[in-house]
Amino acid sequence: MNLETLEQSVYDLITETSTNLPKDVRRAVKRAKEAENAGTRAAMSLDTIANNIFMADDNVSPICQDTGLPTFKVKTPVGVNQIEIKKIIKDAIARTTGDAKLRPNAVDSLTGKNSGDNLGEGLPVVKFEQWEKDYIEMKLILKGGGCENKNIQYSLPCELEGLGRAGRDLDGIRKCILHSVYQAQGQGCSAGFIGVGIGGDRASGYDLAKEQLFRSLDDTNANEDLAKLEDYIVEKANTLGIGTMGFGGEATLLGCKIGVMHRIPASFYVSVAYNCWAFRRMAIDISPETGEILNWHYQEGEKIDFAEAAAAAKSNDKPDNKMVELVAPITEEKIRSLQVGDVVKISGRMYTGRDAIHHHLMSHDAPVDLNGQIIYHCGPVMAKDENENWTVKAAGPTTSIREEPYQGDIMKKFGIRAVIGKGGMGPKTLKALEEHGGVYLNAIGGAAQYYADCIKSVDGVDLMEFGIPEAMWHLGVEDFTAVVTMDSHGNSLHADVQKSSVEKLAQYAEKVF
Repeated sequence: MNLETLEQSVYDLITETSTNLPKDVRRAVKRAKEAENAGTRAAMSLDTIANNIFMADDNVSPICQDTGLPTFKVKTPVGVNQIEIKKIIKDAIARTTGDAKLRPNAVDSLTGKNSGDNLGEGLPVVKFEQWEKDYIEMKLILKGGGCENKNIQYSLPCELEGLGRAGRDLDGIRKCILHSVYQAQGQGCSAGFIGVGIGGDRASGYDLAKEQLFRSLDDTNANEDLAKLEDYIVEKANTLGIGTMGFGGEATLLGCKIGVMHRIPASFYVSVAYNCWAFRRMAIDISPETGEILNWHYQEGEKIDFAEAAAAAKSNDKPDNKMVELVAPITEEKIRSLQVGDVVKISGRMYTGRDAIHHHLMSHDAPVDLNGQIIYHCGPVMAKDENENWTVKAAGPTTSIREEPYQGDIMKKFGIRAVIGKGGMGPKTLKALEEHGGVYLNAIGGAAQYYADCIKSVDGVDLMEFGIPEAMWHLGVEDFTAVVTMDSHGNSLHADVQKSSVEKLAQYAEKVF
């Protein structure tokens, strides 16, 4: 085999997975757009998502800034050197990371140090299987942390909020899967997709669930009962009113695929792998003789290019929307004038801050004056231009709830007036917003190209010892759009949607299957 050709094939697979959403996923997003009510926050979000898909494809840049944990599943003919292939995969991962197609995302679990190239102990994940066909099949999924954190595993029987007891039968499985969609809310960048694994043990159940995410959205389950259950789950999940980004709306779940395996009598697991709308998975067939790509998967049917949707998103400002311009430093008076539902456009300066920054600020001074400023929960993809200046390649929001233990205290300590992220925050932060005069702004999760386009300059960086995703980047922005979802008056859209969705969930408590 020509190893140089093989590495280029793997490089192309990684690049395509990161930058070009598969055809079946594009069609699902288009259906969601068509089903949504015009003029709503959900419709605006779906316009932004469509715009982002188009921009990522056009720019050959990451759809979402969160590389996740690259996971390869490789089937090889007997006699093919799997050790050689694994080395090639690692080389290709490091190369694509260096070319800013992936964010450096591999962190030492004990020291917290970022390796800088997405390589490390056990990374990337590569799982091999032999088969009798005469070509190599290589699958790749990039599943970000926001949706990975909403994976869930149930041990039957169990009690479920809104649904009551779930027993060890098909109806108990039904309840668990519906509950998995409810518990994700908007934190997994809904509207999303789920893979479900029934049976096995804790490890094999999750592996089976993740394997379902490689199925085409257009296929039909060979098991008649599971085929009916898949359709049922998608239909009923979209009545819960969670909607895109958890803003409320018609599109909460875009696909459900279920697999089953045997189990031991003592254990009955239902494992759910939740995936965001930025459903980045691809697969190729490779010649074991030459290393060339023979075939791309997920290419059947129409490809939606979203060019028209991108144009619509740019002209989506409606006169009846309350649009508020924000420029930092922001006064408390300005913040207290904002209400849940307001759309803001930010120009000027903001600072990124994720897990490491928040932990650091609890016991250290800030490297800059944050009084009246905006913190953006974001770990961008960065690259240097020909003049060695930093540029932003992808910069969507990260899930904010991880910062709940710190956020309120940090806002008060440093005088921060606004926080941008996705998925909302909890009661501690809401109380601090009310006491201090702060606001939480929800950006559109996964829209890494859309927001990178709003960033006009990188004006500095602090705390680079935490690695590129966790450093504090000083960003100059223009028309950076987000929605007020938690205000300084004690109101939270996220709490409202959770309350209403659990009430709707309860209507499915009675036995169906």
